[in-house]
Amino acid sequence: MKFHYVASSPKGAIVEGETDAQSAGDALVFLSGQGLRPISLKVVKGQGLLTKKSFGQGVSVEDKVFLTKYLALMLRAGTDLFKAIDILIQDFDKPMLKAILMEIRSTLEKGQPFYLTFIKYPKYFSNVFVNLVRAGEASGNLESVFTNLSVSLEKEQELRSKIKSALIYPAILMSLSIVILLLLVTFSLPKIANVFLTSGFNPPLFSRIVFSIGLFLNAHMILIFGALVAVVFVVWYFLTKVKVTKKIFQHLLLRVPVLGKTLKEIALQRFAATLSLLMKAGLPILDSLEITAGAVGADEIREALLRISREGIAKGLTMGEAFRKESAFPLVISNLISVSERAGHTEDILKTLSDFYEKEIDSMVKSLVSFLEPVMLLFIGVIIGLIALAIIVPMYQLVGNI
Repeated sequence: MKFHYVASSPKGAIVEGETDAQSAGDALVFLSGQGLRPISLKVVKGQGLLTKKSFGQGVSVEDKVFLTKYLALMLRAGTDLFKAIDILIQDFDKPMLKAILMEIRSTLEKGQPFYLTFIKYPKYFSNVFVNLVRAGEASGNLESVFTNLSVSLEKEQELRSKIKSALIYPAILMSLSIVILLLLVTFSLPKIANVFLTSGFNPPLFSRIVFSIGLFLNAHMILIFGALVAVVFVVWYFLTKVKVTKKIFQHLLLRVPVLGKTLKEIALQRFAATLSLLMKAGLPILDSLEITAGAVGADEIREALLRISREGIAKGLTMGEAFRKESAFPLVISNLISVSERAGHTEDILKTLSDFYEKEIDSMVKSLVSFLEPVMLLFIGVIIGLIALAIIVPMYQLVGNI
């Protein structure tokens, strides 16, 4: 891809030219290596758009990765924040993100803090994101914050992609199995049932039950489908929106073999990664714990973190002592935090823990998939086997009576 740049040399002269690069980031690295400070960077017309993200109205994780990485590179190259935002406004085609960037520029022009714009869009920018930008702005270390944020967002996206990729095959298998079963039960089975039931032959009780189920489903398919959709919606609402049932559901999920352990390790990985990032940015430990509690996504760990903050550290306990009082955290985490607290590098240990749990999650997801596949195959096999048995047994009896 070809980029057109306008930059200033160390002597203050304005330099203009073009360079071939795989991405905007590579182009910025090239300019930095030449000792140039970028003023403007655009894709040459006919070469395609910079982000290829003109579709959609939201702000995706990929958008945030690009935004943070781009800003970090621009600041590292010596470009001031105003110029960096102006370049991004010109290069992004996504309406929502472009509007947010223009609002950021307006906020900066008024002399207001950078992070205030992000607060207005909680749907796209989490509390963690906002507070990291706030801390970086206060300490004058925005470049480092944006770099760490981009790495963290990339890892989060990579972990999600791994989990989704691992679950694609079981999801396809389950969907195809359900479709095959529906075709058997609603179309094939009723026709076979009618042959037996209208021929005057009296099939065994088991076969009659299966045939009756098939005929009932075939006769009331639309009503049953509508009822299933309604049930799924009601269950989803109670399990995700109602606090009491959501908590009970999470508690039960954590007790399911393999799945429970995987979900807990995902929450622990998120805890370690988020707390490490916030502490590294310079946020006070109590604020860091409160923000992390809202980001972990598991009520058990969220409540434990709030107790550690409000009933532990706020009342004079060390981090190690406060964590040891909470059974939601494995003993190894409490011990490592205690040791690292004395050594003064807690954020580094948390980062190591995050990387460790990331690998564990990858392994656990593979184990979960290897467990789910045979269970689903067995379940589908049993259902199809029962239908086949219900058809074959009366056929043998009918042949034997001829």
